[in-house]
Amino acid sequence: MKKYNKIQTVFKRDEGKIVEGDYSLPELEYLKDNEWEFLEKVDGCCIRVFWDGKRINFGGKSDDAQMPMKLLYKLQRIFYGKEDLFEKIFGACDVCLYGEGYGAGIAKGGGNYSKELNFVLFDVKVEEWWLERKNIEDVASKLDIDIVPIVGTGTLEEMVEMARGGFDSRWGKFTAEGIIAKPMIGLVMRNGDRLMTKIKHKDFGSKALFKPNK
Repeated sequence: MKKYNKIQTVFKRDEGKIVEGDYSLPELEYLKDNEWEFLEKVDGCCIRVFWDGKRINFGGKSDDAQMPMKLLYKLQRIFYGKEDLFEKIFGACDVCLYGEGYGAGIAKGGGNYSKELNFVLFDVKVEEWWLERKNIEDVASKLDIDIVPIVGTGTLEEMVEMARGGFDSRWGKFTAEGIIAKPMIGLVMRNGDRLMTKIKHKDFGSKALFKPNK
């Protein structure tokens, strides 16, 4: 199953600093005033859970990515034994659940989320179809797994301001890493990648640059 496509930061960078107003993709600039769905960005390890119609397997962000063994054991405890549920939900279809492994020892601030390792779902692909949010929620409910929370909706400018100001994570009293934004209607770019973008609170830690007016 294809790895999750790279999510571009909303603005370009110059020497590591975001350049506010200089959008990283022409599609983002074109759609900046449309309404987007904001998801909390979890600071963890990208995980893929595969279903081939018979078996459940696991992978990291890419086929070559190394997964911490403790996280693999946790995934096995969460998903193994649910083969009948997968078959009931998906049948013989090829399916990939995309999520984030998080918790103590995963990323620098992993312990803020949980002292134990865990998994949270953020996307589902069935064959060549990406599920809509309501269907992802349905899958999460049926499999009894968490799903990344929606933290708001709005324009990309509103996303930037929300991340700049910082907001409490849904996992506790600490500042969320940032925001992943998706169009309210799923869209793809010319290269076939889905259109999404992100911004982190720490992107504003150093003075950001600004694109000069033309």
